[in-house]
Amino acid sequence: VQLQASGGGLVQPGGSLRLSCAASGSIFSINRMGWYRQAPGKQRELVAVIISGGSTNYADSVKGRFTISRDNAKNTAYLQMNSLKPEDTAVYYCNLRQLANDVWGQGTQVTVSS
Repeated sequence: VQLQASGGGLVQPGGSLRLSCAASGSIFSINRMGWYRQAPGKQRELVAVIISGGSTNYADSVKGRFTISRDNAKNTAYLQMNSLKPEDTAVYYCNLRQLANDVWGQGTQVTVSS
């Protein structure tokens, strides 16, 4: 299984970005996809996850600003990030969990700065 993430970049505070994560390989119909992030000097933290049935979970810090979605036919998850803040600056990692195994994509840098 491989994950290909895209969509990071530099944005001003209050701006928006959309991250994508495409999974390929042996993907089971029941799985969880999501995003974690790691800022310099901090531990990796959960941002948002979505299971194949559509249920979602968000970190409190992003609720109301970020929206996770997925296209099961494409095995792709999306993270729409609005009202970005400087504290959202981090490397964002895509994650796929199936059968209790975790697969990680390469990180994509998100920088929120004026």
